[in-house]
Amino acid sequence: MNMMQTNWIPAIPKLNDEVRQAALDHQNQLTKPQGSLGVLEQLSMQLAAITGQLVPDIEKRAVIVMAGDHGVCAEGVSAFPAEVTPQMVMNFVHGGAAVNVLARQAGADVYCVDIGVNADLEHPNLLSRKVKRGTANMAKEAAMSHEEAEAAIRVGIEVAEQLIGEGYRLIATGEMGIGNTTASSAMLCAFTGLHPEDTVGRGTGIGDELWKHKCDVVRQALHVNTPDPNDALDVLAKVGGLEIGGLVGVIIGAAKHGVPIVIDGFISSVAALAAVRLVPDVHPYLISSHLSEERGHLAVLREMELQPVLHLNMRLGEGTGAVLAFPLLDSACSIMREMATFAQAGVSGKEA
Repeated sequence: MNMMQTNWIPAIPKLNDEVRQAALDHQNQLTKPQGSLGVLEQLSMQLAAITGQLVPDIEKRAVIVMAGDHGVCAEGVSAFPAEVTPQMVMNFVHGGAAVNVLARQAGADVYCVDIGVNADLEHPNLLSRKVKRGTANMAKEAAMSHEEAEAAIRVGIEVAEQLIGEGYRLIATGEMGIGNTTASSAMLCAFTGLHPEDTVGRGTGIGDELWKHKCDVVRQALHVNTPDPNDALDVLAKVGGLEIGGLVGVIIGAAKHGVPIVIDGFISSVAALAAVRLVPDVHPYLISSHLSEERGHLAVLREMELQPVLHLNMRLGEGTGAVLAFPLLDSACSIMREMATFAQAGVSGKEA
C-alpha cells in the first residue's frame, strides 16, 4: 500500500543524521575503547537521531496497553476464556498486573485503552476508545471491515498524540486480548508467506493438540479471507485485531512527533511490521525490547531487521518486556550525559 492510498496517515520526519554523527563522535571521545559498550552505544545514537538531542530527555515515559477481543476465540484457540480480556483490563486500571508493577519500577505510567473489548467497561483510569465490541471470527469471515481497521489505527494515532501533548517522550507498546496470538500469527503468515507451523506458538500455554488445532484455524482464516500481502490495511482487517490496529496507530503517531517507540513481544512486533508495511519511514523509530518465547517472534523481528536487546524467555505481553528495556535506554543516555572524555579525565587515548 502506498502513501497515495493512505492520505489520512501523517508524514513521518526523517531522522537527524547530524545529531547521530555528533553522538558517535562523542561516544568515541569517552574513556573507553570505541564501540566497547555495544548496544548501549547504538541505542544512544538512535535516540539522538530520533529526538534531535545529543542527550535525549526520556524521563517522562508511558506504556500504552491496547485491549480488544477476538471472535476467533469461538474456535477454541486459547487456554483461557475470552472473559479474561475485560477482567485483565480492570486489573490494569487498578494497577495490579505485571506491567503495572514493572512500569512503577521503571518510572513509567500505564495507559490502558479499551479499543475493542466485548464488554461495557467504565473506570476513571480507562481510556474508552471502543471501535467495536471485538472482531468477528476470522476463521469464517473477515475480522473487521477496512473502515474499522482504519478507525483502530486512527485511535492509536490520537492516543499517542494525546500523551505526547502531555509531555511524554518515550512510548512502549502493550496489548491485551485473548486470541491475539492467533491473529498475529495469521498476519505474519499473510505478510511473509510463512506456514502457520512456523508462526503459531503456545500463546497462553496450550498443549500439542490445541497447538495443531490453532495452526489449522490460522490456515483456515487465511484461506477464507485471502488477505493481500501487499496491502497492510487489508491484512489487518481480514485476520488482525482491533488492539493490533491500535498499536499500529501508536507507532505512527509517536514517530510523527519524533518520539522513540519501544516494541514489546510477538503481538506488538506484528503490529510494528504492519506499521512498517503501511508507512516504511516509521522503521528507524522502533526499538525492539526483547525476544519472546513465541514461535513467530524471531521471524517477525528478522523480517524488520530488528535486534532485540533482551532475552528473558518471556511470553506475557502487556508491554512487560518493553518496560524492562527502559532502564537500558536510561543507561545509554546516562553514559552520554555523565561519562568523562579522555581530555576531561586526563586519560591517554588510543595511539594512532
